[in-house]
Amino acid sequence: MTFLLFLVAAGLSIAGLVTDSGTLLNISWVIWALGLLSALLRWRRQRHTFASPEAAQAAADAGNPRALRALASVAKVKGDIDRAEQLLHAAIAKGDRESMWDMGRLVEERDGLAASEPWFRMAAEHGHLVAKRFFRKGSALNLDGTNPL
Repeated sequence: MTFLLFLVAAGLSIAGLVTDSGTLLNISWVIWALGLLSALLRWRRQRHTFASPEAAQAAADAGNPRALRALASVAKVKGDIDRAEQLLHAAIAKGDRESMWDMGRLVEERDGLAASEPWFRMAAEHGHLVAKRFFRKGSALNLDGTNPL
């Protein structure tokens, strides 16, 4: 939607300049503003931060997988691997592919690459792009080409 607004605004701006039409230029300014507003709102929605740890905890309590994953990262940094694993399992149960990837990383650090393969496979099957690369022929989890997705 944002791209379309910018495209229309650019077209109207060019048309307004070529035809010396103040009306087209004014309309293009409105559409440029709408495009910028749309981009700003999209950016705001896609931010991956919480205002405070309490906000993340409240979101996690409500079942937000992104919040569960964020709290798992905090627990992992603090050395509470069991808590991190518990939070990641909760996020995975909600279908969060980034949590599947993070669980793979956690298991890989603890038990090695072979033990983490099911988690990376799950992430790849749910569309995680980096996890998919692990299963290309010659890659870490598919060295000889016999273990594709």
